[in-house]
Amino acid sequence: MLDVRRMQVLRAVVTTGSITAAATNLGYTPSAISQQVAGLEKQAGLPLLERVGRGVRPTAAGRLLTEHAARVAEQLAEAESALTALRQGCAGTLRVRYFATAGAALVPPAVAQFLAERSGVELDLKLTEPTDPFEELAAGRADVAITVLEPEEPAPAGMVARHLLADPFFAVLPRGHALSRKRVIDLGELAEEPWIFADFGATGPCKDLVVNACAGAGFTPKVVVESDDYATAQGFVAAGLGVTIIPRLGLGYAHPGVVLRKVRNPEPVRHIHVVYREEAAWNPAVVALAEALEKAARAS
Repeated sequence: MLDVRRMQVLRAVVTTGSITAAATNLGYTPSAISQQVAGLEKQAGLPLLERVGRGVRPTAAGRLLTEHAARVAEQLAEAESALTALRQGCAGTLRVRYFATAGAALVPPAVAQFLAERSGVELDLKLTEPTDPFEELAAGRADVAITVLEPEEPAPAGMVARHLLADPFFAVLPRGHALSRKRVIDLGELAEEPWIFADFGATGPCKDLVVNACAGAGFTPKVVVESDDYATAQGFVAAGLGVTIIPRLGLGYAHPGVVLRKVRNPEPVRHIHVVYREEAAWNPAVVALAEALEKAARAS
């Protein structure tokens, strides 16, 4: 295999036309330069230089390797430049995973700020469920994820979790409902109501949070409809088919046929975090995106 360092030495000799001049430019002795060229000739299996008066000139093989050495030098310079940009968080690709309500409320303003400052970074944005991102992160298929973690629940080993915001749930009632006269309702007051489960899925932190909150209030919700999303759930509520509770970020659209009321005793709250691998903490782009998400959360 050809030695790249020796090829650059040959290039210096060919460019200057002299072993002595190349030695001066490179800070070597002429003897060291001659040894490098001799070693390269052995690897190539062909003579690379021929004497011309007091100088040297390349053979056909020498010209060929000199041309390749120039291209290698350009590629190495490009690689070093790309590495510098990546080290400074100004290049590369960040794979970001988020769930729907966080995507609507937090991701767009954070991405806009991030790209205004780091336009050289490409973002791969993909919607996923709140429980999925840890698998994506651990497998190296994602760099940054937004998910739900309870305050007492530690992030998985090897992960950094930064709290973005506490997102409280609100009771969603049909207009004219008896409880709509109250500004704040106890969760237990919904115990005898039919419930619309709003986009909680079969499992996951949001469904667990709601079920556990209801258990803390002494009841299990009587589910009559399982909806696919918050907007559809509000439609069922507006039709008088039941009640539900929806996190604040999921109420960007409020159906005209419903009323929203604060909940207490207990107040269900989901805690949204941005998460990334500990080994990615060196990357300024990852940190910058996390900070942009924190800013978006403060403004939400």
